[in-house]
Amino acid sequence: MTIHWPWGRQKSRIVWIDLGDLGDLVHPEGPHEQWQDHGLALLRTIMHQAGIQTDIVSTRAVTSWEQLKAQVTGYDMALMNVRSYTFPSGRRAAQVFKEVNPNGLVMAGGMHATVAADEMLETPEFDKVCQGPGEKIILDLVRDPAAFPRLFQGRGAASMAEWPMIDRTLWPRPASREVTRRFNWPLEPECGWGPGPVVTLLTSRVCPWQCVFCNESSYIPNIGRRPVDAVIEELNYLDDHYGVGSFVIHDSMFFQNPSWLREWIEKYPRKAHKRWGYWAAGRADTVRQWPDLFEALVRETNWNMISIGFESGSDRVLRLLNKECTEEDNNFAIDLVNRLGDELAAKGRIPPRFWSNIMLGIPGEQPEDAFKTMRMIKRMKRVFPSISYYAPYPGSALGFQLIAEGKSKMSKENYHRFPDDEKVVGVDYNFYRELLAGKYDAEVNAGLTPEEQRRGYAGLYAAALTKA
Repeated sequence: MTIHWPWGRQKSRIVWIDLGDLGDLVHPEGPHEQWQDHGLALLRTIMHQAGIQTDIVSTRAVTSWEQLKAQVTGYDMALMNVRSYTFPSGRRAAQVFKEVNPNGLVMAGGMHATVAADEMLETPEFDKVCQGPGEKIILDLVRDPAAFPRLFQGRGAASMAEWPMIDRTLWPRPASREVTRRFNWPLEPECGWGPGPVVTLLTSRVCPWQCVFCNESSYIPNIGRRPVDAVIEELNYLDDHYGVGSFVIHDSMFFQNPSWLREWIEKYPRKAHKRWGYWAAGRADTVRQWPDLFEALVRETNWNMISIGFESGSDRVLRLLNKECTEEDNNFAIDLVNRLGDELAAKGRIPPRFWSNIMLGIPGEQPEDAFKTMRMIKRMKRVFPSISYYAPYPGSALGFQLIAEGKSKMSKENYHRFPDDEKVVGVDYNFYRELLAGKYDAEVNAGLTPEEQRRGYAGLYAAALTKA
């Protein structure tokens, strides 16, 4: 049974529209579709603290656009954070809003507004488009939108220390009784990485590396990292109010800034209510560069779900991606986590596991490169493989190149990241489907030990294909 939005009467003339696929908070396919938008929550918190109240609706909390239409009727202004993969839902939501509020304003920002402003401006329903961060401009914008041109540059804080602690009750609620029972709102649902309730948070913003498949560095400038004490204070606050089971650090690159990490090692075990396990991201080359620091984080802070963007097991492809990592770096990180896992398991502790980000279907990749990548996965003793087909998003160097060459199959109609999408012209996706289904296991297993060859049950890798 669907619980319709919003509960109670309209309280404001301004509405935030949370974006995503229809029904993701009603009958979600998986936990990740239920995760919440930190950019929305940050800006909404800033507005409410300044006395500017807003309502919220969500495309994820309805199963039809007609339902959304009923919920946005009567507002003067709609705000939305548009990522590339939510651009289709954002565009349609803006159209729906204008149908029932023809004199209303639609204000949009977010990554897609920055990396693909032309597509935003081609949508007449977007009245104002903000490029870049919005935390230092959002109040002026909603108070006097006429003072801004249609396309304008946002302003962000110099440091995340300036950000308020977000009010998580400003996030949308789950929209069915079934989902409500297991959501732990305003915290988030368990997703296999650790026990619920789950806290998602940020300690840093923007990865400083320049991989050609990523568009993040073109979105916003770097920003000072959030103080360690503030992160721990928020975890303790959330534990006092809701109970914390584990947390996810959504930083694109957690394992950077050694001085910050050393302070985290010193303070987190001592000041946090509990040494909760957590998911966070690193790189194979920095693991190899700072192995002692990495090992201390795993042992002393319970970093037990280690996300590494291995991407490929082939030096040739890693160079194509400007990854600045090598096969040797990848193997070093794998061997280190395998060893740490064995040692901690022998002591009765939960061993660290990889959340292994893997990319297939990269233009120029050859079958032997893909075999090396699958071989690399099998070398990991404890792993959740996250495999995706390369997607040429605007804002990334390789994405722009393929778009310019007319080789991208992605468009404003299908930025939806479905796992089985064919995203690049000329890539043999049938080969990759057969690879993941096990047709080439003999080639993949060449040179592996008998134990490594046995890793991965039938269908594991096909099931691990995710959105990209």
